[in-house]
Amino acid sequence: MTLFARPLAASRPQEVALRDERVALTWAEVDEVLNRAANALATMDLGTERRVAVFAENAVETALANLAGLLGSASVIPVNFHLTAEEVAYILNDGGARVLFVGPETADRGIAAAAASGVELVVGWRCPPAPAMRAWEDWLAASTAAEPDATLPPRPNLLYTSGTTGRPKGTDLPPTMFAGGATLAEHLEGLKENPFAEFGTHLVVGPMYHTGPLSGARLLAAGVPSVILGRFDAEKTLAAIHHYRTETSVMVPTHFVRMLALSEEVRSRYDISSMKFVSHTGAKCPIDVKRAMIDWWGPVFMEAYGASEVGTTCGIDSTEWLAHPGSVGMAREPFEALILDDDGNELPANTEGRLYFRDTTGRGIIYHNDPEKTAAAHIAPGVFTLGEIGYMDAEGYVYITDRFSDMIVSGGVNIYPAESEQVLIHHPDVADIACIGVPDPVMGESLKALIIARDPSAPPSEEQLISWCRERLSHYKCPKSVDFVTDLGRNTMGKINKRRLRAPYWQQDAG
Repeated sequence: MTLFARPLAASRPQEVALRDERVALTWAEVDEVLNRAANALATMDLGTERRVAVFAENAVETALANLAGLLGSASVIPVNFHLTAEEVAYILNDGGARVLFVGPETADRGIAAAAASGVELVVGWRCPPAPAMRAWEDWLAASTAAEPDATLPPRPNLLYTSGTTGRPKGTDLPPTMFAGGATLAEHLEGLKENPFAEFGTHLVVGPMYHTGPLSGARLLAAGVPSVILGRFDAEKTLAAIHHYRTETSVMVPTHFVRMLALSEEVRSRYDISSMKFVSHTGAKCPIDVKRAMIDWWGPVFMEAYGASEVGTTCGIDSTEWLAHPGSVGMAREPFEALILDDDGNELPANTEGRLYFRDTTGRGIIYHNDPEKTAAAHIAPGVFTLGEIGYMDAEGYVYITDRFSDMIVSGGVNIYPAESEQVLIHHPDVADIACIGVPDPVMGESLKALIIARDPSAPPSEEQLISWCRERLSHYKCPKSVDFVTDLGRNTMGKINKRRLRAPYWQQDAG
């Protein structure tokens, strides 16, 4: 876009601004695509909330569509590319999207979801022609490459998190993660304050429906080149760092585990000394994994603990972490950390309890179109929890020890067992079910189904149950394993204590 790309195109005409494993675009080429896409969106009737959705695997076009939405004064909904057509349709309908962008891997599901939700325009790149879809190149060609209107207001993304009751919840990108500004021109200036913006080329390794990897697209608007990788591969990541001399990235602990699992001979082939700043999020990082990464890459890591609904609530750099191993850091403004007992009383330092945060702005968590869920997320105005148990030392460093919510974090992805439970309880051979998180050496946690069979003498097979679930739900939401049990410990009100069900598995792992 003229506001940032054209000056760069003039001063660095040969520099590659954006590349993936298939194509590389200069600043001038990025400038033209973004101008055309932003102008097309800016002039469209996108409804009062001006929603568009991007449902595609990592690619140059995925980054451009996301950024064009921002520059066209649209609110972008990044949609998990693993979802089924039915799951996507729910998000499109709930979010009020008017346009859907798809790639070749998601086109069929995207077209079906658009038809089911009333989205009239589907734009696809590198897809076979389809009556219900417009080609990306044709859509761009019909728009002007003139300078877009920089006085339009920027609009935050609408993010969807997995649902505790079987349906995802929408939440606007919080102020802590949005550069703000009354106009796009002001917003682009604000993006330059991003801590990544002071460094060179950014490496995108995670799926771009997550806010962290999407920062690569936003950094492009701050003049930072980006290299986008597809589905994560440990050696390809090291090779990209070596070849493109990337300086920053956003990763999750599972990425660290997989890179550390490479042989010393493979690891030694690649020079990773260009990396200067790596933010990691998504799940608590095991102490031995974090220490090994610092030993290998140096003290370049910033751990960010938080959630899509609120952004980073705690943070800790490598130097602090080495002095406080295992901590997720101190609370970051505007948040204050609280350790409470079951009755809501504040506990003294080094005492385990429920971890809560107070948003001093009073905002807390806000769910789209759902004031009841918004209210239920708080125990007092602006006071919320992410479902963890932990303690805080005398200096204010927070340590996570367990979880009291049902949610599990697998490879940095939040999974709510309720979605699988609601599918599996309808299997004709299942009498009762509970899904829990159990230790996984690579993913951190994986989902396990505990099943009471209707006929204990002839239970269904593990393969049958997992297939049943995968036919009806995205694969990543489904159990990876099944154990058959005779009792789930339901109390007289029918409730299950999942901490108690999880305990034997985690005790085995600790032993």
